[in-house]
Amino acid sequence: MAKKTVASLQTGGGKQHTKVIKMVRSAKTGAYTFREEVVHNDEVKDWLARD
Repeated sequence: MAKKTVASLQTGGGKQHTKVIKMVRSAKTGAYTFREEVVHNDEVKDWLARD
């Protein structure tokens, strides 16, 4: 099953997307958590700007 997933991602459109990781501090506990998401290159700044 993993081979099928990897093969389907190799369609040539991967360069248009970026994996972004943002460190967010919890208001309740004060601990840091990480939010990860794969977004289109045009939307990276907007994704990082929002909370």
